[in-house]
Amino acid sequence: MKIAVVGTGYVGLVTGTCFAEVGMNVTCIDIDQKKIDNLKQGILPIYEPGLEEMVTRNVTANRLQFTTSLGEGIKDCDVAFIAVGTPPGEDGSADLKYVLAVARGIGEHMTSYGVIVTKSTVPVGTAAKVHRELTQALEKRGANIEFDVASNPEFLKEGAAIDDFLKPDRIVVGVSSERAEEVMSKLYKPFLLNGHPIIFMDIPSAEMTKYAANSMLATKISFMNDIANLCEIMGADVNMVRKGIGSDARIGTKFIYPGIGYGGSCFPKDVKALIKTAAENGYQMQVLQAVESVNEAQKEVLFDKVKKHFGGELEGRKIALWGLSFKPKTDDMREAPSLVIIEKLLAHGCTVSVYDPVAIPEAKHSLGDTVKYAKDQFEALVDADALLVVTEWPEFRSPSFEVVGKLLKQKVIFDGRNIYDPQEMKELGFAYHCIGIRTAHKEPAIAAASHKL
Repeated sequence: MKIAVVGTGYVGLVTGTCFAEVGMNVTCIDIDQKKIDNLKQGILPIYEPGLEEMVTRNVTANRLQFTTSLGEGIKDCDVAFIAVGTPPGEDGSADLKYVLAVARGIGEHMTSYGVIVTKSTVPVGTAAKVHRELTQALEKRGANIEFDVASNPEFLKEGAAIDDFLKPDRIVVGVSSERAEEVMSKLYKPFLLNGHPIIFMDIPSAEMTKYAANSMLATKISFMNDIANLCEIMGADVNMVRKGIGSDARIGTKFIYPGIGYGGSCFPKDVKALIKTAAENGYQMQVLQAVESVNEAQKEVLFDKVKKHFGGELEGRKIALWGLSFKPKTDDMREAPSLVIIEKLLAHGCTVSVYDPVAIPEAKHSLGDTVKYAKDQFEALVDADALLVVTEWPEFRSPSFEVVGKLLKQKVIFDGRNIYDPQEMKELGFAYHCIGIRTAHKEPAIAAASHKL
């Protein structure tokens, strides 16, 4: 089959490369000439484990091409995926201008029957708008070309996207004709050989499924963070609570780890968009409004702990951060809790030294020269008053605490991901603060003195 993928961002590039990996002829299209030139040279715009090697392999095999020409890319293709961004507007709604512009462009250039698939995360009703744009463009040309529109939401986890695509939990496809279902069945046949299910449904249901899935996961995260905050107040250990409830098969162990809030390109945007979609249709998503509120507050929890520990006296202190990306194995800085924490630290007169294994180049777009970028995790610690663990990269899990203690001006760690053992930290002489566990040691004198004032 011949496939076109419009958009070479995270979703589009992974989608196109994985289809090429199973032997299909794929053309990825983007209006950014520099990005296309870089891709032809094997330079990727994103970091995703294993993707660079897979792109190189399929380009070499001539199964994967890149172009800025929409007409060239969709010529005679069987399926054209729309995988461009849907950034949130000021009111939280998904901005569909890029999706609809691509649909219009496809209608202006398509030469034969094809299935036009929305891969971007889009609100319910978008497929109908895409269909209208295609129809109008074809009518303007006077072209009598049949087509179908389908919805095929992605369920890719950053850092594990290739496995998610090649070995999917499920493939959700919304169609409105038997012909489209046949084409999409043929397209995904290589991924079904190991029993991975494909679920066909109507298009509005497929569009809703993506939002509902991400919103459910975001809800689990915010719920657990809410529980963690209460555990800390009441003297309970959230790690024990997590194990206790996670053993219930109805709840499960995934997405119930307490932390400093979710970020990235999906959860924040999709929760906002679903709230907005409901409001536009006269319904209030009360649970999701609370999910969003809890998440925004949770991003400040670690800073609040820092402020409390030092008795509010932060002016002139140096703070080290390990981790910048919103999660490990990605360089994605969108809605990252680190940005909120750094902004608060800088506003209170701190100097900030940061280290992240892959996200520093991306972070510079947001942070500029407001922080010091360390060459490695230990350089960031030199003469720092405290260490904040913000992203749980594997290399941070078992550092030499002897070295950490010697480099820090004060042996203080604020762990936003609960990756260390509180008792061990206490035995090593660290003042250790994590999420959902009441501090087991005495606050330093400076904090106590501050409370008396």
